[in-house]
Amino acid sequence: MARRSRLRGDFKLRRTLRNIHNMMDNELRSTMQTCANRILGTMQQLIPKDTGAASAALSAFVSKSGLDAQVGLRGKWDNERFFYMRFIEYGTKGYSGTIYRRADSNAIGGAHTKNRDTTQLRGRRNSLRQREVKNKSDGANFFGKYPDIPARPAHPWLRPALQVNREFVLAEIGATITRTLRRASQGAGNG
Repeated sequence: MARRSRLRGDFKLRRTLRNIHNMMDNELRSTMQTCANRILGTMQQLIPKDTGAASAALSAFVSKSGLDAQVGLRGKWDNERFFYMRFIEYGTKGYSGTIYRRADSNAIGGAHTKNRDTTQLRGRRNSLRQREVKNKSDGANFFGKYPDIPARPAHPWLRPALQVNREFVLAEIGATITRTLRRASQGAGNG
């Protein structure tokens, strides 16, 4: 869930800033790190906390040149471990397994081998009736692969953290780029 910042504008500007970074000291990396840390702090405040493990796993990384920043869950391990954070961020619509329940679930004393109405199943596998249709009901309760899952509301923390700090970040980075370009045009070397 890491976000990459993109400087809006020309690729020539990115190349120029990269070349300036190689020729002289610039403030761009430190400014990007400051901005990334500010966004990270806001994310850690806004993220819903149960155990606090997901909040502790958030991190900020700025590239060596200072042109790229990643804030959020970084790395494959953290993204796999905290996969559920996307469901917290955006919410879920819920799921009802009712289309798989047979209308005659109480027929034959509730004991039948096919408890799902296979006429409503779609798709190649389902049209061939290859999906498992073993008994997953006791006549009153439905359980197994298709349970009822309630909808969960969204608790956004990623996008609001970016929106809250957007103006500050754009102003800081714009001012730093202007200062760096001005110093480079005046021929100031390593300081």
